[in-house]
Amino acid sequence: MTVERSVAADSRTVPEATVARLATYLRVLGALSDRSITTVSSEELAAAAGVNSAKLRKDLSYLGSYGIRGVGYDVRTLTDEIARILGVTVRRAVALIGVGNLGQALAGYDGFASRGFRIAALLDASPTLIGSTVRELVVRDIAELEQVVTEQEIAIAVLAVPASAAQDVCDRVVAAGVTSILNFAPVVLAVPAHVDLRKVDLAAELQILSFHENRKSAAALIAGGMA
Repeated sequence: MTVERSVAADSRTVPEATVARLATYLRVLGALSDRSITTVSSEELAAAAGVNSAKLRKDLSYLGSYGIRGVGYDVRTLTDEIARILGVTVRRAVALIGVGNLGQALAGYDGFASRGFRIAALLDASPTLIGSTVRELVVRDIAELEQVVTEQEIAIAVLAVPASAAQDVCDRVVAAGVTSILNFAPVVLAVPAHVDLRKVDLAAELQILSFHENRKSAAALIAGGMA
């Protein structure tokens, strides 16, 4: 059997688009492991992740990963390598700021724990929510943000706050020393160059799907007219 190898890359050299796909590969590998599948071909893994096999092999080349020609990749080994490059072998503490409907749904998501993240703190500005308990965590006053970041060694902040408050909260989070932020607020935030900011715009994603629905409807009308 021929073993295909490549030199491992520093995480700083991995392209952003590849990082996003690595997270998808990790999810797929987790599902395979749950089904007691021990090896997977590049074609099978690519199909499950929704990419072509050439792109998958290119992505995995950044890891220094290896596969056995004619057999595929060892699921556990590949899982460990991707987890290492993504930094999820270390359990990272997360502060969830904003405990409204979306925030409570995020707090209840079990997938965080299984992927290396611990919701360590919940914060809100609402007097009706402060002091309440969500998933065994007491909601803290946003006024305690700086203290909480230090106490819990917060690595990542998740913002599920109204758009009108998002920039102020973001500024406070950055000032408290947090350098990784996931923003669910429907607004573009400004952060210093050393801060990594990711935005999840649910409405925008729905609008993109709506565009595709329109395109499919138009195609169906054209096809119907030609029939």
